[in-house]
Amino acid sequence: MEPEAGTNKTAVTEFTLLGLVETEEIQSVVFVLFLFAYLVTVGGNLSILAAILVEPKLHTPMYFFLGNLSVLDVGCITVTVPVMLSHLLSHRFIISYDACLIQLFFFHLLAGMDCFLLTTMAYDRFLAICRPLTYSTRMSHTVQRMLVVVSWICAITNALTHTIALTTLNFCGPNVINHFYCDLPQLFQLSCSSTQLNELLLFVAAAFMAVSPLVLITVSYAHVVVAVLQIRSAEGRKKAFSTCGSHLTVVGIFYGTGVFSYMRLGSVESSDKDKGVGVFMTVINPMLNPLIYSLRNTDVQGALCQVLMRRRSLT
Repeated sequence: MEPEAGTNKTAVTEFTLLGLVETEEIQSVVFVLFLFAYLVTVGGNLSILAAILVEPKLHTPMYFFLGNLSVLDVGCITVTVPVMLSHLLSHRFIISYDACLIQLFFFHLLAGMDCFLLTTMAYDRFLAICRPLTYSTRMSHTVQRMLVVVSWICAITNALTHTIALTTLNFCGPNVINHFYCDLPQLFQLSCSSTQLNELLLFVAAAFMAVSPLVLITVSYAHVVVAVLQIRSAEGRKKAFSTCGSHLTVVGIFYGTGVFSYMRLGSVESSDKDKGVGVFMTVINPMLNPLIYSLRNTDVQGALCQVLMRRRSLT
């Protein structure tokens, strides 16, 4: 359906988000569950960030990147969940066109930054285990900051590209999004103009921000596995695999959900599976990350205990 000549390029000024469930009784349960998940995620990630800042033992490149990941997790869940909670509380599932674009921008900004940061963390483990003699110079404070800054620049560029490209599409109705937040696949389905260029941009971005980092992570850990297997000490091998295992678990969950979500652009309608994947990407992943890193890392556990003990002593 093409917009009539002389009308606004985009007739739609707001979208209706269907959310996860339609029954009011179940909506109350969803509200409680997602509020709990949000508080746990923010509390867990901020606790890890506090532990890294307070404990001098954790002032290393690996924990510097982990602290950045915690900030991203808080941002990722904050972009989507508070909006959904406000909709559930008010029973008004409306989001304006501009607010939808803003949410889309920040979601892709933080998701893109996640891709680059996870790759940087894999590179850090490669240098620490496979190039220990030159590790301090190759991963200096200056290099750490440069890697993070470059990652932010690339992520901002990607998010801006998708957001600006989306503004060229015509939305003349319907305006119902079968999801609980604004994302590209669902908005493409509502466009009454061609989305071929937008889908091509998304495909190119996926190759640059998903496939390439995943290849680099795989190559890095292939070298790491070979190096770890050559360690004679069983305790040394266990510690190395434990550290790398936490990171690989996070990588697997993040890329697994991302691939499923964006490789289905050809589907005509959104399904409940898309909503489930969305919950995993925006809620479960950020909530699991602090648990994965703290449960498998004795250094983080010790630092968290010290932070909690200091809080008790102050109170």
